[in-house]
Amino acid sequence: MSIKVTFPDGAARDYSRGTTGTEIVEGISKSLAKKTVAMKWNGVLSDLSDALEADGSIEFVTRDSGSKDVLELIRHDAAHVLAEAVQELWPDTQVTIGPVIENGFYYDFYREAGPFTEEELRVIEKKMSEIVERGAAFTKEVWSRDQAKDFFRAKGEDFKVELVDAIPADQSLKMYKQGQWIDLCRGPHMRTVKDVGQAFKLTKVAGAYWRGDSNREVLSRIYGTAFATKEELDAYLTMMEEAEKRDHRKIGREMDLFHMQEEAPGQVFWHPKGWSIYVALQDYMRRKQRADGYVEVNTPQVVSRKLWEASGHWDNYQENMFIVEVDEEHAKTKTVNALKPMNCPCHVQVFNHGLKSYRDLPLRMAEFGSCNRYEPSGALHGIMRVRGFTQDDAHIFCTEDQIEAETKKFIDLLASVYADLGFEGWRIKLSTRPEKRIGSEESWDRAEAALGNACNAAGHDYVVFPGEGAFYGPKLEFVLTDAIGRDWQCGTLQVDPNLPERLDAEYVGADGGKHRPIMLHRAVLGSFERFIGILIENSSGKLPMWLAPTQVVVTTIVSEADEYAEKLVSQLKAAGIRAEIDTRNEKINYKVREHSVGKVPLLFVVGKREAEEGNVSVRRLGTEGQQVRPFMDALVDLIAEATPPDLKTVAGKAA
Repeated sequence: MSIKVTFPDGAARDYSRGTTGTEIVEGISKSLAKKTVAMKWNGVLSDLSDALEADGSIEFVTRDSGSKDVLELIRHDAAHVLAEAVQELWPDTQVTIGPVIENGFYYDFYREAGPFTEEELRVIEKKMSEIVERGAAFTKEVWSRDQAKDFFRAKGEDFKVELVDAIPADQSLKMYKQGQWIDLCRGPHMRTVKDVGQAFKLTKVAGAYWRGDSNREVLSRIYGTAFATKEELDAYLTMMEEAEKRDHRKIGREMDLFHMQEEAPGQVFWHPKGWSIYVALQDYMRRKQRADGYVEVNTPQVVSRKLWEASGHWDNYQENMFIVEVDEEHAKTKTVNALKPMNCPCHVQVFNHGLKSYRDLPLRMAEFGSCNRYEPSGALHGIMRVRGFTQDDAHIFCTEDQIEAETKKFIDLLASVYADLGFEGWRIKLSTRPEKRIGSEESWDRAEAALGNACNAAGHDYVVFPGEGAFYGPKLEFVLTDAIGRDWQCGTLQVDPNLPERLDAEYVGADGGKHRPIMLHRAVLGSFERFIGILIENSSGKLPMWLAPTQVVVTTIVSEADEYAEKLVSQLKAAGIRAEIDTRNEKINYKVREHSVGKVPLLFVVGKREAEEGNVSVRRLGTEGQQVRPFMDALVDLIAEATPPDLKTVAGKAA
């Protein structure tokens, strides 16, 4: 019995049923077979050794392809090598799970000796290198549940027994061997352990609860990364060293911007200087949106369960919501509310209040909406991953015919904001219809075409990601690249005909009939908290003058200049400059170092001579030396530099 196998170029050949991917690639080319580590069978990444039982398409995955698939395979297999190395070194250690994550992998271990040390990581790396050099083949076996549980019980692997019980009954139970070591795994894997290569690095150790349950065992999690080549690994490690220097949590402490504490997990305590950045950025976004035709609203933070049920969030998002139960006066049962995790259902309520006409569309409705979402404690990360946040959120209510123009207008707004904030490098992802979706094919065709055409009209290329749209509509995602090459997905635009339908939004058309609007969910920054974290790391805390929390410090050399310094600070503040004074009896070099750590852009240094002549010695952060200038000249230049970019544009047009 034969099967038909179709290749990427469209050619097809017949093979005997049960032929493996290995046999096919070896029959095509020995050199190709040497490079091939896995295959895609009907689009699904699979073991090269899998037997093919029906017609289908095949694509070979080579180790040197540089694809996302091969990188994931390398990291997945490296996690298995890590687990084998640990158990060779400490046989009593239990292995649990070891997934691939962004930029690497981790594996969780349980051992009585406690967490691994930095010295032990280096020992483990050496053992991993030995295992890779041994080059054992990966082989897959399908076991019964009882067989697997008996095997793991005999080894004292209690966590693996739990994992076997958790696998759905309709899924096969796969065991992968690499030499004498064996593990439960869904696969796939490359041909041999040697395919992992030597471009790997164990990066850190952290604690983790088994299955994220604080009532369960504390595990020791080893993080690592792996790449196809040593050059790629070295580049990544260099980037991570730079990222550590730029860590917004470290810089936030040095600049006294914010803090977090365990009494309010995932919530930010903004200090005066940090809040100054926040307010300046929010005021800027408010002006930009107002100039672009948005109206601003404000909606409740605590909203009844009834609205979340109507919107569909109660059924699909409840696990991420903070529920609030209230004993209303004289009520027999408690009222169930939730802190809003997003603003969109409330914006539909504003739209629904009062009759709307087609003449009111497009209606661009913005809100700096404070939202709360439950995030697991292990996922929280400074101000970049929090539970309480504020979005630069807006929803555009429009007709289907207006989607393209409104999307183009939004892209123009986003591009100008990113340029003002120092991000010239960004790209657009267009996520199209998923397999499970609502709406007609014609409506999807029109919506996807509208988004693509809008990108073209705005002068920006885009990459299509098939099947990654929401079930109700396509979306655009805007990905920034920061100063050290990291990507950050911040801006979004999502086409949504579903929520207006669920919440009965309508307008009166030119024909006098009632129609449903299309809703465009959009954000430029995402959350202010996360974006400020990105800004801090992108600039290493050296924010542009208009965002700097302290724009200038007037510092004295001698006490005779104190009165002059106080006069200057008063004039600076009167001009709208965020200025501070430093008259401490410390050496000037000490003061300069301290304010440099605090990332103050400018220092006006004054002594007896400057006071007599009305001058200041100007020192700029990151430069050597100083320049003596008349204070009023320095003030005029500082005012210009501290003016937000959108106001500079307005002033330029007025002039």
